[in-house]
Amino acid sequence: MKRVLLVLALALAPAFAAEEGGHGGGMKEPSIWWKWANFAVLAGGLGYLISKYAPAYFESRNKEIRGGLQEARKLREESEARVADIERRVARLGTDMDAMREGAKKEMAAEAERIRTETEKTLAKVQANAEHEIAAATKFALHDLKVYSADLAIQLAAAHVRNQLNPATQDKLVTDFVGQLAAAKKVSH
Repeated sequence: MKRVLLVLALALAPAFAAEEGGHGGGMKEPSIWWKWANFAVLAGGLGYLISKYAPAYFESRNKEIRGGLQEARKLREESEARVADIERRVARLGTDMDAMREGAKKEMAAEAERIRTETEKTLAKVQANAEHEIAAATKFALHDLKVYSADLAIQLAAAHVRNQLNPATQDKLVTDFVGQLAAAKKVSH
């Protein structure tokens, strides 16, 4: 750093000397050779500074740019992979939706068939139960009808017998019954 300041001081010294001489009025302007020497010292100092610090700066800057480019390339590749994956998914989406629709239709048809079969079975059970109940009710009604008919026939017969029985007929029936008993007694001994 000291060298840089020394070089700058040497390079700027003639320039300050030239300005002071111009204000004094009596000195003449330095020759062209001093101007070129001043320029050479200034250019040499700047060249030295540039050659010393510029390569490290440009190297680090170059590394940053390369790192940025590699990172950008990596990000671009990742984004392209994501885009490709999304495009594949979108392309499959139509097919998947069609498959889901077909599956839903099949499931709905199977469910409808199951419900229809279950309904038919239930209706068959209800019909069988109804037929059984009707048969049982018919059988019970026929039994009740037979009992009622028998009771009615007995009542009618009893009423008919009561109407035709008089004391003389009753005596004759009792006499005939006793005679049958006596005859049955003789046969069994």
